[in-house]
Amino acid sequence: MNRKKQRVLLAGGGSTYTAGIVTMLLENTEKFPIESIVLYDNNKQRQHPVAEACKIIVSEKNPSVKFSYTTDPVEAFTDVDFVMAQIRVGLYALREQDEKIPMKYGVIGQETCGPGGIAYGLRTIGPVIEMIDYMEKYSPNAWMLNYSNPAAIVAEACRVLRPNSRVINICDMPVCLEEIFARILGLNSRKKFDVSYYGLNHFGWWTSIQEKTTGKDLMPELKEYVAKKGYEEFTPQGQHKESSWLDTMRAAKDIWELEPETLPNTYLKYYLMGDETNEHTDPNYTRANEIMDRREKNTFDECNRIIENGTAKDTWFAASEHSQFIVELACALAFNTKERFILIVENNGAIENFAKDAMVEIPCIVGKDGFERISIGTIPTFQKGLMEQQVASEKLAVDAWVEGSYLKLWQSLAINKTVPSQRVAKQILDDLIEVNKEFWPELN
Repeated sequence: MNRKKQRVLLAGGGSTYTAGIVTMLLENTEKFPIESIVLYDNNKQRQHPVAEACKIIVSEKNPSVKFSYTTDPVEAFTDVDFVMAQIRVGLYALREQDEKIPMKYGVIGQETCGPGGIAYGLRTIGPVIEMIDYMEKYSPNAWMLNYSNPAAIVAEACRVLRPNSRVINICDMPVCLEEIFARILGLNSRKKFDVSYYGLNHFGWWTSIQEKTTGKDLMPELKEYVAKKGYEEFTPQGQHKESSWLDTMRAAKDIWELEPETLPNTYLKYYLMGDETNEHTDPNYTRANEIMDRREKNTFDECNRIIENGTAKDTWFAASEHSQFIVELACALAFNTKERFILIVENNGAIENFAKDAMVEIPCIVGKDGFERISIGTIPTFQKGLMEQQVASEKLAVDAWVEGSYLKLWQSLAINKTVPSQRVAKQILDDLIEVNKEFWPELN
């Protein structure tokens, strides 16, 4: 099949994931032909070493692909087919504050969950909406694949502020966990099975996992493993191997015990095991510190090494589950493959007994015209109650950004399951306001 070559913009060109995504694009040009790759970031200093390293990677892997990078949004967003957005507003310095400020008050400190996730969300809404507007002005037929965290709040903001835009909000966490499931089962790919899944972003459950060719139910074998070891694999594979992440994988055992009919997304740990998680977290050295000292440092060291040597032939940069998912989704949109993906979409009746305007994470069939939701039916009281509380927190956060409302943001924190009281919510909020003045709207 003769497929049209695609023009791709990676927004957030200075990300630690950029080199892996570029590598994945170059390795998949047979099924997803590439005409050009452009990196865009508003932080010139951060983007430069990543972009220069990627330039060398492109020249060695596929020199026919045009490669460039820029800090000019007009140049970046003009004449592209896909915008792959992976921005981190405030970088890791503010992620560190997202984690450490709540912990001062005994509340979980996490990038996308609880007060930290809400803080990060309010920083991210404006820049994502700005990128949507650039795309619609300079490439009105393009698709934006947005995987900027915190995906739930960003997706709700897109629904409220740009409801008709060609934006698909995604998260690679279900993909990463399904790859773990495949390895536990001794399969070489998650594509060997079909899954049923529902929830919110970083807040969901698998209800069925069946082998594609035989229809065999794989849940019993997985549950037997999870009951003993959680999701820890004891292999070098996978994209997260830091100690805090391994703790999260092991915690799946405890989360599963509360709802053993399903398999949980690991992020439920922060809502259902917040006290235990805090007890085992060093408030002076959080996940942000761990990433800055390892992935962040290693990525930029490797970029500089590639630039210095003038070659990427022995690099450790490689495609990951994260980048593979994005390329496959782009293929589905560009070439109408009708493949099944877990996306963050407006519910609109897919979960029958849940709010129609909630942004839920469910399987969808994707083709050239967008996505079709797969019906979930009704969900149990336990999951429904947890999800309703979390959706309310996310909606209040977006309302607070839109209206500049201190009260609604306080309510957003107070209703969040990770926060024990309105007093603690206010203390955390006031501290977060101080460190986010440059990024948040003024609150009244």
